Amino acid sequence: MEYTVQKLGALAGISTRTLRYYDEFGLLRPARINSSGYRIYGQAEVDLLQQILFYRELGLTLEAIKEIVTSPSFDGAQALREHHERLLQRRNQLDVLIANVEQTLAQSEGRMTMSNEEKFAGFKQKLIDDNEQKYGQEIREKYGEEAVEKSNRKLSNMTEEQYTALQQLEADMFASLEQAMEEGDSASELAQKAADLHRQWLSFYWDTYTKEAHAGVAQMYVDDERFTAYYDKVRPGMAKFLRDAVHMYTGTGQE
Repeated sequence: MEYTVQKLGALAGISTRTLRYYDEFGLLRPARINSSGYRIYGQAEVDLLQQILFYRELGLTLEAIKEIVTSPSFDGAQALREHHERLLQRRNQLDVLIANVEQTLAQSEGRMTMSNEEKFAGFKQKLIDDNEQKYGQEIREKYGEEAVEKSNRKLSNMTEEQYTALQQLEADMFASLEQAMEEGDSASELAQKAADLHRQWLSFYWDTYTKEAHAGVAQMYVDDERFTAYYDKVRPGMAKFLRDAVHMYTGTGQE
């Protein structure tokens, strides 16, 4: 089957303006332009659009998606398997949170009691699952299975106060980064404050902190588009700015 912009937009549930932008951006070009000047999309473009929307749902930037789908090594079948795995992880996270809400409702209705630790169990498990999804493979390859398992156990045993402090640290780090980026200097006092907050945030997960490991993680944020997307969704260029600030903070001088 072939689709015009209007028909493909209706099929996918997105605007024709978005499809035109994808074309201009070089992300999704039509199969051909007909004699009337209309963009015409075929099955290959439909399949590619599905992949693009999967990646968008997972939070990747358009720049990262374009780099992935235009790579000569791009494998659509493998990409679908990865999408499936990530969606299963997300479903598991939702299941844990739903169970947590159901327990809280049962307590509020007097049908059961719930400890303060249990109230935050779902959130901590979501953090573990998120970290596994974002950092698991890379950290396991770099630091080993035992280091990751220790980190997960540390997070599971976190108290309510520690959990709240962890959330506040991340919020403060992002706020400091945004302000520092306004100045445009990764060596500024604000930027170095952000790097220190990032160190404190990492220390909630790590048993042992080293400057080299800190700098290595910051570099990974730039090297891997998934990590880049996590920071750059707050503000474009944030991952690189944080990397530069951390390298200045640790004195590693990595490039």
